[in-house]
Amino acid sequence: MGAKKPAKPNAGGVAESEYSFAVNLMQFLVVPTFVLDAEGKVLIWNKACERLTGVPANEVLGTREHWSAFYDSPRPCLADLVVQNRMAEVATLYVSHDDSTGQAFGVHAENWCVMPRLGTELYLAIDAGPIYDVDGQLLAVVETLRDMSSQKKAQTQLEFLATCDGLTGIANRRSFDEKLSAEWRRECRDSLPLALIMIDVDHFKLFNDTYGHQMGDKCLRKISEILTEAVRRPSDLVARYGGEEFALILPSIDMEGAEIVASRIRDGIARLAIVHSSGEGGQVTVSIGIATAFPRKGMKQESLLLSADNALYSAKRNGRNRIVSQRVEEESPNAQTS
Repeated sequence: MGAKKPAKPNAGGVAESEYSFAVNLMQFLVVPTFVLDAEGKVLIWNKACERLTGVPANEVLGTREHWSAFYDSPRPCLADLVVQNRMAEVATLYVSHDDSTGQAFGVHAENWCVMPRLGTELYLAIDAGPIYDVDGQLLAVVETLRDMSSQKKAQTQLEFLATCDGLTGIANRRSFDEKLSAEWRRECRDSLPLALIMIDVDHFKLFNDTYGHQMGDKCLRKISEILTEAVRRPSDLVARYGGEEFALILPSIDMEGAEIVASRIRDGIARLAIVHSSGEGGQVTVSIGIATAFPRKGMKQESLLLSADNALYSAKRNGRNRIVSQRVEEESPNAQTS
């Protein structure tokens, strides 16, 4: 559908008076607002928009440079997508958006904007509404903005608390349970192996009693960093299982691959050389249990957890600071120790 610029009101007529009133009203709205004409040039850049972006109106009026108030490099704003009939691109440009098929009545999207002039990042809720003449031709697009940064940061923090361990920043037990269930179903469907590594810090209660809880917390954070460094794939999960116990879920990994990861962990913790007078060799060590399975119909994921637990406790009973591996298929705990 074609587009044309808004017709200029007749001088001295009612239309001119109403036009001026509308422009003045929009200028002093408390909601940050700008208006593009049918060619994508800025018609209005109100006072609130100046305050939000730090960009004065005289820098953008009559230009297509309004993007520079929100981003470091050229890219369309939501109003531009409406003007240029490019709403199919909204999903790639905005972190959240409504169904764009009804754009005749306006569209909504949300995005982090870097705000170059202010040197700060804001999360903006954005609404863009087209204005048409009686013939259905586009006259202009009005874009309004709301700063939702505080609400978004609060939401992000709540999501973090729900899924991550507050002390170490890695996944919590809830995330572990959800991931294990999802991967068990997927590997069962795809006939792929699944590995689970359970890790326990040796003599951790004695460490806390000797060096204090602050040092204990620092020790756990350092260990969680080693665990995170030991994995290589986004699909792997590192979690704090509880207390001084950690767990790793390694999808599509067999016993040999899991043992390589476990060795990285033990070597990494040895390099930390955290002093522990009651530990093996005078420093903090860990016991590691590995279980692997080929999930299949009729098997339960609890069998993988039980095998990993058995392997871990076998490592602890046999002197700690070691890795013990066990396959779920084994009817008896014939474990391999290293």
